[in-house]
Amino acid sequence: MSTGFRHIVRVIDKDLDGMKTVVDALSDIKGIGIRLADIIARKAGVSPQTRIGYLSEEKIEEMEDIIRNLDDQDIPSWLLNRRKDLETGKDRHLISSDIDLQVKADIEREKSIWSWRGYRHAYGLKVRGQRTRTTGRTGKTVGVSKKRK
Repeated sequence: MSTGFRHIVRVIDKDLDGMKTVVDALSDIKGIGIRLADIIARKAGVSPQTRIGYLSEEKIEEMEDIIRNLDDQDIPSWLLNRRKDLETGKDRHLISSDIDLQVKADIEREKSIWSWRGYRHAYGLKVRGQRTRTTGRTGKTVGVSKKRK
């Protein structure tokens, strides 16, 4: 551990608060939850309760390397957020803006093959089986109107 304290720590193109613990700070990165952040900290040999501002630059780089190569680490596949990827067939873990880009690509693929989910996305309807009779209305309100005297 270094003796200097940094208030802002840059990890995977994201500025993290140096006063937060390692687990809390890593979980601020999109695609990394508290459980996965705890595993990353332990693999890097850092106590999860340590403030991230006190870590040395080498430890931060080691954690970045672990985050970038989560697919190759010996962690269970159910912790990864992209299992059995359609292009590669392998288990992957996406972080930050890669998640948004991949979700958009998946929706566009479903629209292009005109699957039921793609159809619902294309027409702006609810996709996951929610009821649509009374909720999710846009535009004019539909309902009972009072009789005028």
